[in-house]
Amino acid sequence: MEKPVLEAINIGKYFNDPVTVKVLKDVSFAVRPGEFVSITGKSGCGKSTLLYILSTMDTDYEGDLLLNGTVLRGKTEAELAHIRNAHIGFVFQFHYLLPEFSALKNVMLPGLKLAKYSDEEVEHRAMNSLNKLEIGQLALKKANQLSGGEKQRVAIARALINDPLIIMGDEPTGNLDKKNSDIVFELFRRLCAEMGQTLLIVTHDQSFADNTDRIIEMEDGRIIQQ
Repeated sequence: MEKPVLEAINIGKYFNDPVTVKVLKDVSFAVRPGEFVSITGKSGCGKSTLLYILSTMDTDYEGDLLLNGTVLRGKTEAELAHIRNAHIGFVFQFHYLLPEFSALKNVMLPGLKLAKYSDEEVEHRAMNSLNKLEIGQLALKKANQLSGGEKQRVAIARALINDPLIIMGDEPTGNLDKKNSDIVFELFRRLCAEMGQTLLIVTHDQSFADNTDRIIEMEDGRIIQQ
């Protein structure tokens, strides 16, 4: 069996404000290469808290987290920042594009930061990424000139720029209307089917979750179904 891209082993998390509350309780699961997995549950169940840990942005947790077989506990912040940029693509509810930059430049930024390729190669890869999502014609438009759906597609192109092991999303369709939500879902499905991209998406949208390969359902900080 293939090694998991991502593995959570007995993840626990406490909040201490003002009293100590355990918000994640022995969360364990694995995501295999090429899987399209959604995490669902009511507001406050811990799914976004879990995603912050899985994405290495929160290091204050119990248990172990492995990315492509590498244990992430004990890594320095600089090491984790490199891992995030090189191996994890992010798509959030809000696109976080720089409004004064073109779509192309926004997509290039994580590639320029990684500095694995020349600036020319990063631009070429960014253009490829935009073309895969059928928005190459928007490359030179400034982000503040794009519609909400277009911005989110640029954000997905940006998430792809460094060929991540996994793309993580936090409510990526939560700010979109039905039409654009469906477009974004179909893009994710294509990335999975045609490129073998691994996806882990937190969502409130049950119809979105129902069409993914697998649903991890959370309740009160625990996984109740996966």
